Amino acid sequence: MSVPPRVRATVVYATPAVVWEREVSVPAGSTLADAVAASGMLDEHLELREGKVDLGVYSRPRPGSEPLRDGDRVEIYRPLRVDPKEARRVRAEVRRRRKGR
Repeated sequence: MSVPPRVRATVVYATPAVVWEREVSVPAGSTLADAVAASGMLDEHLELREGKVDLGVYSRPRPGSEPLRDGDRVEIYRPLRVDPKEARRVRAEVRRRRKGR
């Protein structure tokens, strides 16, 4: 009786205060989303259930449907609280006002 092949990966989720990291082993042919589900992170972190979860592998955004490869580091990204363009505009306005004193 042969054992079906498995893929090992690490699933990571970070907040400003804490980093959670889980090793998972899933059947070959699984996706990034399957690895996240196997990690249990979605059950433990309610904020991840609120909307679409963005994923990446080694700091590169990837769709959840992408096949998982052995040794992947699957990262769960938190949604941005502020639009980066808006934050830059606000910082520029603050600097402009300071110079105008």
